[in-house]
Amino acid sequence: MRSRVRAAGHAVHPILIVFPLGLLTTAVGFDVLYLVTERGSFAFTSAHLIAAGLLMGVVTAATGWLDWWLVVPRGTRARRIGLLHGVVNAAVLVVFAVSWALRLGAPDWGPTWPAVIAGWLGLLAGGLGGWLGGELVERLGVSVEEDAHVDAPSSLSGATSAR
Repeated sequence: MRSRVRAAGHAVHPILIVFPLGLLTTAVGFDVLYLVTERGSFAFTSAHLIAAGLLMGVVTAATGWLDWWLVVPRGTRARRIGLLHGVVNAAVLVVFAVSWALRLGAPDWGPTWPAVIAGWLGLLAGGLGGWLGGELVERLGVSVEEDAHVDAPSSLSGATSAR
């Protein structure tokens, strides 16, 4: 089952995920640098990285939801994992949006502790969302090939996928 949202022969969603993932992860790193050095430029950069990550996250999510809706067969494990993947990653965007909003009006966009904690929670949840995405592609073959095995057991089960 191949992705319907394609460019130059490749699925668009896996291409785009690197942007919100990289931007939001880097924002958390800049928060750490700000906390260690108290340099306002690090806080300013983190806030802007979050804004860019949120924008790219919405675009990336749209391509993922389209593929989930149009490609993944209903009633399959892949459909359930895909839904969970999307919900977790939507929650990541919400948590980072909260982190960004908590910085509004602060000098140099300096993050409060709740903003920093929200960023770390978003980062951890993003790891779970990424693992679920990996399960879809690597284990279940979604968006990889036409004869993907959409009811394969979890990669954590130790069972092999029968094709």
